[in-house]
Amino acid sequence: MSFENSLGFASSLDEKDPLASYRNQFIFPQHQGKDVIYFTGNSLGLQPKQTKKYIDEVVNDWASLAVEGHFKADKPWWDYHERFSEQLSKVVGAKPSEVSVMNTLTVNLHLLMVSFYRPSSKRFKIICEEKAFPSDQYMIASQVRFHGYDPKEAIVEIKKREGEHHFRTADVLKTIAAVGDECALVLIGGVNYYTGQVFDMKTITKAAKNTGAFVGWDLAHAVGNVSLQLHDWGVDFASWCSYKYMNSGPGSASGYFVNEKYHNTKEIPRLEGWWGHSKKERFLMAPEFIPEPDANAWQISNAPILSLAPYLSSLHMFDEVGMDAIITKRNKIVSYLEFILKEVAIATNSNFEIITPVNQEERGTQLSVFLHDYGRELFDYLMEHGVFVDWREPNVIRLAPVPLYISYKDIFNFGEILKKGISKNLK
Repeated sequence: MSFENSLGFASSLDEKDPLASYRNQFIFPQHQGKDVIYFTGNSLGLQPKQTKKYIDEVVNDWASLAVEGHFKADKPWWDYHERFSEQLSKVVGAKPSEVSVMNTLTVNLHLLMVSFYRPSSKRFKIICEEKAFPSDQYMIASQVRFHGYDPKEAIVEIKKREGEHHFRTADVLKTIAAVGDECALVLIGGVNYYTGQVFDMKTITKAAKNTGAFVGWDLAHAVGNVSLQLHDWGVDFASWCSYKYMNSGPGSASGYFVNEKYHNTKEIPRLEGWWGHSKKERFLMAPEFIPEPDANAWQISNAPILSLAPYLSSLHMFDEVGMDAIITKRNKIVSYLEFILKEVAIATNSNFEIITPVNQEERGTQLSVFLHDYGRELFDYLMEHGVFVDWREPNVIRLAPVPLYISYKDIFNFGEILKKGISKNLK
C-alpha cells in the first residue's frame, strides 16, 4: 500500500487497525504527561494492566491458604505450569505435550543440551552463528569445555560475507554440509538480536537433520514475533524468554519445546528432579525416577508461581488475538516505520542504513538502523524526548514497534522528533 508522512494518514491507519484497542490494555511510562513512544519491546515488553490481577491472585491465595494453595487455590500451584501448554503450543507451532515453562532461558538451554549435545570422538562439533547473543556464546563454549573439547575446534561459526549485514541461507547450508558427520548440534538464534534477521529455520533444520545432528533454536527474539512451526519442521528442542514480545516482566520464566519423539523414555540423558517425575506418582516419594509422559519430564523443581503468573496473563491475550493477526499488523506497521525513516533521511539529507532485511519473510518486528552520520547524542536526544529506543555499538539503534501496543501515530510522531534531533546537528 502507499503510505503518507502525515498525522492524518497515521490516524486513519489507527482507526482501521483491528488491534488498536489492545494498546489500552498496557501501561506506558510517562513523559511530560504523555505516553512514551516505546520501541524497546524487543528487550522488555510493557506491562499488561491485567498482570497485577494475576499476581494478586497468587499472593492472596498464599495469604489465605498458605501451603494448601498447592491444591486448593483457584489455579492450584502444583500443576500451574500445565495451564500454558495449550495456548503456548499455538504460538510456537507445537503439540501441547511438547511445550512447557520453567527456569530462565540460558538455564533451560544448558539443561536441554544435557539431552541434545552428546559429543563423541567423531561427532562433537556445534554450529552456531558468529556474534551470537553473548549468553549463547558463553553457554556453548562452557558446554564444549565441560565435555573436554577445545571451543576453537568444536565450535563452528556461520559467518556473514565481507561487507554484508545478513547471513545467507546458502552459506548456512554450505557450513552444515562441510562439517557433515562431525556435527553433533546446530544451535542458532532464530532471530538475530542485532539485525533482526529471521533465519530460514525450516530449511536449516532439515539440512542439519539430514546430517544426523540434533537441532535446537534459541527463540528469545522470535516467540510472539514471527511464525513458528517447531513440530512440523522437526526441531529437536528450543527455548525462549518470555519478557520481550510476550510481556511477562523482567527476568520472568522461560518456555521450552521438546519434540515428542523424545517423550516417554527413561534412556535419554537429562538432569532430573521432582517435578519431572510422574504426576501420578510424585507424592509417593519413591526413589526411582518415572518421567512425565511429555515435555514436563524435563521439569526439575516445582514451578516459580509468582514468575509464571504474569506470563499466563499475557499468554491469555495472545490466545485471544492470535499470531496471524499480530503478524498481519506487524508487517504493516514495520513497513510504515521503514517508510518514515526513509522520509526523514531524505528531508534531513541523512544516511540511515536499515540493516534489517527488506524481505518480510526475513524480518519480524525489529528494524535496526545504522546512523552513519550520527552518534550517541542522537540516541540520548530521542530518550530525553520520550522515545524509548535501544542503542548498540558502534552507532546502531534498534526499533521494535510491537503490534499489540504501538500505534501508527507513534511512528509518525517518532519521525517528527527524529527530524528535530537531527536539526540540532547531533553528531
